[in-house]
Amino acid sequence: MSEPRRIVIVGAGLAGASAAAALRENGYDGEVVVLGAEAHPPYELPPLSKKVLLGQGDEPDWVRDADFYAQHRIDLRSGTSATRVELGARVVLDARGGRHPYDRLLLATGSQPRTLPVRGVDLPGVYTLRTLDDALALRSAFTGSPRVVVIGTGWIGTEAAAAARHHGADVTMVDVLPGPLWVLGPEISKVFADLHTEHGVRWRLGSGITEVTGGPGGVAGVRLADGSELPADVVLVAVGAKPRVDLAHAAGLDLADEGGVAVDASLRTAAPDVYAAGDIAAQWHPRYGRRIRVEHWANAKNQGTHVAANLAGGQEQYTRTPYFFTDQYDLGCEYRGIADPERDELVVRGDLGKREFTAFWLRDGRVTAAMNVNMWDDGDALKALVDGDATVTAEQLREGDLAALG
Repeated sequence: MSEPRRIVIVGAGLAGASAAAALRENGYDGEVVVLGAEAHPPYELPPLSKKVLLGQGDEPDWVRDADFYAQHRIDLRSGTSATRVELGARVVLDARGGRHPYDRLLLATGSQPRTLPVRGVDLPGVYTLRTLDDALALRSAFTGSPRVVVIGTGWIGTEAAAAARHHGADVTMVDVLPGPLWVLGPEISKVFADLHTEHGVRWRLGSGITEVTGGPGGVAGVRLADGSELPADVVLVAVGAKPRVDLAHAAGLDLADEGGVAVDASLRTAAPDVYAAGDIAAQWHPRYGRRIRVEHWANAKNQGTHVAANLAGGQEQYTRTPYFFTDQYDLGCEYRGIADPERDELVVRGDLGKREFTAFWLRDGRVTAAMNVNMWDDGDALKALVDGDATVTAEQLREGDLAALG
């Protein structure tokens, strides 16, 4: 493919901003326009539920310094929402009436929080967490020892619960699932359940929500499916995120069963010269032989950087395995790969009770995923085991030299 003269990027989050920066760093000399709905410059999301919510800083990690974009001739249009993509005309329209012709287009519109189809979720005192402004507002709400109910026990919910306890809030977590982070299976879920219990979090698990109660003055409580009500001054709805694909769908792009925009291994859609990266990209992944869609920080950053070369004319496949991390109280962990706890054998190296261990998920003699908890010496070895094709046994993972196995 020849090099385009003008590249438009819709979405000024980590994926879009990383792509714009990588275009310049790779030597691309054409026009680069980035449209972002938020007024803030591009920033990374993980610090919102960590250092910002904990009060360790008022700013996230900016993708680049504020003056980087102008210095590198990147036309960053903050506070500008794209409203329409006309594939035939090769133009993006924005809410201010602007028209942005493109030779190549990257959609990196990210995700938005899911909500609950129950009465009261729009009351004052009910929050979601996705943006910097969300994090600052929620942090303020956590002060003064309020009664906090967190609906949802995934990564955002558990990190936010830890932050709320840090601020002295009374915290109850609610979920229809049997335990927090159930996606990791019951054994690892129990590690996180015990961690939060030791820090004073209460649980209402296996229970649905029927209503958030209160009035114009604010939230008063959360009513559960069994009829009981949890009193609350603050409610955080943390029941996952959904990809922002309305723009792509309206343009006629193919959507995948995984909920995102269907792209091939090089992150290219079926439409000529249109790509997608980050949360919305349902990529055909050559390592897994199927489509996957990943909503984590590393995926947005790495896909954004990778797709830049393809926007400029390359055709390289994206082959990285998923990676994410979390910090909760005194627990830190990293996770690599994609496990299916219902199919894979869990192998633990270390001590679950002391929360110093590495968990492996093993299928047909190969490691599908690895998670190190409060153990930091084996990162490269774990990556090699997840990325490689070496055949290993459970005993080797428990007792062997991990570096030699990969």
